[in-house]
Amino acid sequence: MTNAHLADALPPASEILADIERAFGEDIGPGDATADLLDPEARATAVLTCREDAVLSGTAWFDAAFRKLDPAVQIEWLAKDGDRIAAGAAICRLAGKARALVTAERTALNFLQLLSATATVTSHYADAIAGTKARVLDTRKTIPGLRRAQKYAVLCGGGTNHRIGLFDTMMLKENHIIAAGGIPAAVRAARATHPSLPLIVEVETLDELAQVIEAGGDRALLDNFTPEMLKEAVALTAGRIPLEVSGNVEIDTIRAIAETGVDFISSGALTKHVRAIDLSLRLDL
Repeated sequence: MTNAHLADALPPASEILADIERAFGEDIGPGDATADLLDPEARATAVLTCREDAVLSGTAWFDAAFRKLDPAVQIEWLAKDGDRIAAGAAICRLAGKARALVTAERTALNFLQLLSATATVTSHYADAIAGTKARVLDTRKTIPGLRRAQKYAVLCGGGTNHRIGLFDTMMLKENHIIAAGGIPAAVRAARATHPSLPLIVEVETLDELAQVIEAGGDRALLDNFTPEMLKEAVALTAGRIPLEVSGNVEIDTIRAIAETGVDFISSGALTKHVRAIDLSLRLDL
């Protein structure tokens, strides 16, 4: 995704600010007692360094944290969201009030290291299926309260967003289908209830896939299919509806899955199996 498209996908500034204010509420509370040691008029500069190879994501949250405490802070980015950063590279320079820099530092880094981690993990999965028709999708397995932030980070890493939540796409899973009386009945009920929403139906067998195609689902979610079953599913579908794979998706299996000819591969690992990127912010008073 280009930087221009990433800018379009960025959550609203009000939402980013709300994320920062919530984080400040738990970190700063009534005030930063340690920052009281500094002269309130003192100014400082700082350099942000990335200590490992990574894909950058979350600069808007980083900026919002520092600007919340010092609206006049100067922030010079040497890289953009979506860029691949080499270990040891300086990625940002700051100049502003020393108190604001030390108080906002942890919150700013928390967002940047988490979102860059999500983007970096996503890039590994996207790279693994390069050259195939498949696209890697995220899931709803996100950190509570940070879904839109993490889904933005997935885009930075070269992934594609699945549904944002339960409101924008209908997904009929096993229990929905059982309660409705089978796939055909479930699809009819879904179309009658929310005719404008995309409809994805989870299947566990090739027979169920055939029912989804016949019933008119928009996409079939192949749950825990073996590689042989995936190949049969692609042949059976013959391009009539897109196929998504879910379950047992790992970095060392995703290439083989993609090579079966499916359209999408969803993995919760993009947003829940993340290790924060190692970042360092050093001040110079």
